[in-house]
Amino acid sequence: MKKVTFSVPEMSCGHCTSSIEKGLSAVAGVHSVTSDLATKTTTIEFDDAVTTAQLIETFDDIGFDVKEA
Repeated sequence: MKKVTFSVPEMSCGHCTSSIEKGLSAVAGVHSVTSDLATKTTTIEFDDAVTTAQLIETFDDIGFDVKEA
């Protein structure tokens, strides 16, 4: 299992964290998603079959620009 943390500078409210967590949890192979509004980061645990590019694309689909923290 892999783990990555992304910086999400545009995350500004509880609705943002909820949208991110719901959207990323829907990706097959993602086991957990935790967003921290105070640090504007999201940490994801996922299978080896999932790529970081897939996760970034999902953030984009949800409406957030991210970079690895």
